[in-house]
Amino acid sequence: MNTFSDTSLPPFAHDHLEIPVPENFSTPKTFDHPPRILLLYGSLRERSYSRFLTEEAARILSHFGAEVRIFDPRELPIAGSAADDHPKVAELRALSLWSEGQVWCSPERHGAITAVMKNQIDWIPLEQGAVRPSQGRTLAVMQVSGGSQSFNTVNTLRLLGRWMRMLTIPNQSSVAKAYEEFDEAGRMKPSPYYDRLVDVMEELFKFTLLLRGHTDYLTDRYSERKQQAAHAINKI
Repeated sequence: MNTFSDTSLPPFAHDHLEIPVPENFSTPKTFDHPPRILLLYGSLRERSYSRFLTEEAARILSHFGAEVRIFDPRELPIAGSAADDHPKVAELRALSLWSEGQVWCSPERHGAITAVMKNQIDWIPLEQGAVRPSQGRTLAVMQVSGGSQSFNTVNTLRLLGRWMRMLTIPNQSSVAKAYEEFDEAGRMKPSPYYDRLVDVMEELFKFTLLLRGHTDYLTDRYSERKQQAAHAINKI
C-alpha cells in the first residue's frame, strides 16, 4: 500500500485555516417564508418554448411549496448599454438577491445559449458592494431544441453557473423537438420529457431545502478570510 506520510502544512498556511466539522451543519434553521426560486428563460418569441418549459417548471415548484418568480426579459437593455439603475436591470438584480435557488432555461441557437439568456446573466454582477447576488444559490439548467436532443446549452449554462458561484444540481432537462411537446395553449404534453422535468425540479427543491441557512458557511473561503484580515490590518 502506498502511503503519504508528510501531512505538514507550511507555517504561513495556519492563520485563518479552519477545519470543517459536521457540527457546523447541526443547528436547525427556521424560516418565515417558503424557498424562493427565480426562473429565467432565453427567448422573446410570442410562442416561446423555453418560456413554456419555464412556466411548467414554476408550476411544479409551486406545487412543492416554493415561492416562484419568473423574470420577463423583454425591455432588458443589452449589458453595458444602460446604467445599473435601469428599471429592468434593478428588477433582475433584486430578484437574484431575493432568490435562494434559480432555474435557467434557454433555447439552443447555433450550438449555444441565446443572446437573450446570456444578457440576463451578464447583468447579474458577481459582487454588488459587499453582496454577491448569485453566490450560494442552487441552480437547475434546462434547454429546448428545435431538432434532435442536444446538451450544448445545458453544458454552457453549467459553466456559467460555476462562474457565478452557484451550486448547480446534477440533474438537468433537455427537450428535443420542443414544438411537438407543447399543446396550443403552451402546456406540456405527457411524456418522458415531462417526467424528467419533474425529476429536475424535485431535485432542485430538495437541494434548496438542504442548503438553506448554510450557504454563508459553505462559501466562506480561506483565501478571502486571509484577504479580509490583511485589509483590516492595513486600516489600523
